[in-house]
Amino acid sequence: MIGEPHFLDAACYHAAPGFIDHLKGEIPEPYRTDDDLLTVMGPSVQAYWIRNLWHKPFTAEFGSIKEAAAVLRGMQRNWAAYPVRHARRTTLIAETLPRIPARPKTFPFIVPDAPMGSFTLIDEHTLLASADCSSPWPNGELSFAEDREGPPSRAYRKLWEALVMAGSMPGPGSRCLDAGASPGGWTWALASMGAQVTAVDRAPLDDSVMAMPGVSFMKHNAFTLKPGDLGPFDWLFSDVICYPPALLEWVQLWLESGMARNFICTIKMQGRDWDRGVTERFASIPGSRVIHLWHNKHELTWLLVRDTPNP
Repeated sequence: MIGEPHFLDAACYHAAPGFIDHLKGEIPEPYRTDDDLLTVMGPSVQAYWIRNLWHKPFTAEFGSIKEAAAVLRGMQRNWAAYPVRHARRTTLIAETLPRIPARPKTFPFIVPDAPMGSFTLIDEHTLLASADCSSPWPNGELSFAEDREGPPSRAYRKLWEALVMAGSMPGPGSRCLDAGASPGGWTWALASMGAQVTAVDRAPLDDSVMAMPGVSFMKHNAFTLKPGDLGPFDWLFSDVICYPPALLEWVQLWLESGMARNFICTIKMQGRDWDRGVTERFASIPGSRVIHLWHNKHELTWLLVRDTPNP
């Protein structure tokens, strides 16, 4: 017999892979733990080291696979399974639901409007689920149809994901600064969009990237160059390996100058810890946000995008 959904005064935090300890330091004591999914009673709090946040979790009792699928399908179409307990039974429920396309996505594309729910089983006959989740991807996982010949590194996937999440991206004629560009993965991606890219690094770019139309290279430490030496730019990008306070100081210089409109920067953490204070200072910059991308490692991404979304 199908039970009515029982909504919880709680939030479920799905940790970024490998960073559950970071997440535990951000949230109150979890009410329950299902592998990397932590359920915390009370309103949700700001957490950065997540792949997905279940905003309105509920439980529902069911007798059969068909009944469990009916509960979920009665709310919306798209559901991603997170198999932990009773993994086989969870998978069988997912197979009864409408199929979610698993093919890697071709960049660029627009984030789908249809909501993506998530569910797991807490016992053989009880769903834990949420139709309202923060990530539009199943369990926060995003894969691209990769270019294995053009770019000199795989870092471009991180930039692609950030641009998709931003909803806006450079186009032909856009002036871009790529700080810490070597070997050129981000520069390659930007130039492939038709942007005019000034790439700055103390190490050279890959020869193939250097030869791309619209790419100019400066052998220099980007952090010692002032905005007046380089700007103005439509977009400022940084994937520099540096201490987070140094990145914040440099970003603030550009913000104060008014010579860059849009920003996407990687906040790379040092050692096993993370600088929460600097992260929160980035997040407090008006109009911006800090997120952990699926393609991030021990790092977060700061986005400040003022341009209107792409049509």
